[in-house]
Amino acid sequence: MTTQETQVQVPDLVFPTGFVWGAATSAYQIEGAVSEDGRGVSIWDTFVRQPGRVVNGENADTAIDHYHRYREDVETMAGLGLGAYRFSISWPRIQPDGTGPANAKGIDFYSRLVDELLSRGIDPWVTLYHWDLPQSLEDAGGWPSRDTAQRFADYAALVHDALGDRVRNWSTVNEPWCAAFLGYASGEHAPGRREPAQALRAAHHLLLAHGLAVEAMRAQRSDTRIGGCVNLYAISPETESEADLDAARRIDGLQNRFFLDALLKGAYPADVLEDFGAMADFAQDGDLDVISAPLDMLLINYYSRFTVSGKPGGAASAAAAPTDSGSPWVGSEHVSFVQGGRPVTAMGWEIDDSGLYELLVRLAREYPAVPLVISENGAAFDDVMTGDGTVRDYERRDYIAAHLRTCHAAIEAGVPLEGYFAWSLMDNFEWAWGYGKRFGLVHVDYETQVRVPKESALWYAETIRRGGLSGPAE
Repeated sequence: MTTQETQVQVPDLVFPTGFVWGAATSAYQIEGAVSEDGRGVSIWDTFVRQPGRVVNGENADTAIDHYHRYREDVETMAGLGLGAYRFSISWPRIQPDGTGPANAKGIDFYSRLVDELLSRGIDPWVTLYHWDLPQSLEDAGGWPSRDTAQRFADYAALVHDALGDRVRNWSTVNEPWCAAFLGYASGEHAPGRREPAQALRAAHHLLLAHGLAVEAMRAQRSDTRIGGCVNLYAISPETESEADLDAARRIDGLQNRFFLDALLKGAYPADVLEDFGAMADFAQDGDLDVISAPLDMLLINYYSRFTVSGKPGGAASAAAAPTDSGSPWVGSEHVSFVQGGRPVTAMGWEIDDSGLYELLVRLAREYPAVPLVISENGAAFDDVMTGDGTVRDYERRDYIAAHLRTCHAAIEAGVPLEGYFAWSLMDNFEWAWGYGKRFGLVHVDYETQVRVPKESALWYAETIRRGGLSGPAE
């Protein structure tokens, strides 16, 4: 059978009417303008200036200058036919020191961005926190301090009060696992601390911040849709040995169930607390009632599958940044991460769309019903601009296509999946990896700031126009 015959026989995969087609970014990775219009210092501004923290000593002072080029970027989104754009608010742009009244110029920037999006028919999806804690709050203790959760609720209320009349869809804390365990356990992300017990407190307070923010926002408006946002992985043991099965249980517990159970069931998993031992003393009475307030949706960031082993002597993290010298796996530091034999991205992350299906079906089966949204999914590859000015990133196109097929299959299986956001809209500052890893649908020349949609962007635009996929990726 020829390839053409195969394509003819594969039926079109049409997504439901109203399915959200979007792309996502985060403030620190794209905005730049770190010292303009009253913006304060964030923990990442401090972190990138510490020697050895970021590849090539790079920083996001300019990033891709979205702060000044947002109209051009919205024009690009409109050209791609995006129905929605998920972006984050820079907390230090709103509250330079993490407390007090809103900085009017900071609010004005996001208000103009929202209006520009709406004028082009693009629905704004706001994320309140994508890792850029004001440095003043870190100096006061950071996320291990319970007070930071209350400060976040105050900040959420300020932003929601200013934008809630035009923005309906909100998420609170993006990937609390990363903020807590990469920031406070392994030290590979800002603020660069290696304090396992404090990382657990940070994780709990990030969840508490979510719950307090939900309370504050719902007190202002009843028509707001609010979701939590977690990064989930399918977890596989390397073998069926007792040690490997226990390793899979442990990593699934810390990566997935710790956050899902708290948000959707109002309790931390007993086996995970047992793994923490004496460090499991971070919650106060009533906290989990606040954390588990009913959600309007759950946002899921998915990239890869973890294959793990309980044998000693393995790597601390399959996704570790180049500066990593500790383990983010608090209470399970002995677990090693191994390759499962699948193709990998430029990050070394294995490509496995079946893991996304596994997670989506598991969520629908094991947790209370809640609408689901894929809020990040994408891949870094070694993109090359050709002589004719195009970027033929077919690997990224195929990655996204495979995961969209998985999303369609999950919907067909009864999973309440309502939308998909590709990560990322544009190439940007990739945290401790600097500018060396490109995730964007749109290529950015970091010297000239010229934007060029890649082949994956053009394919995604056609997919959006069709409302689904036509057989294998063309």
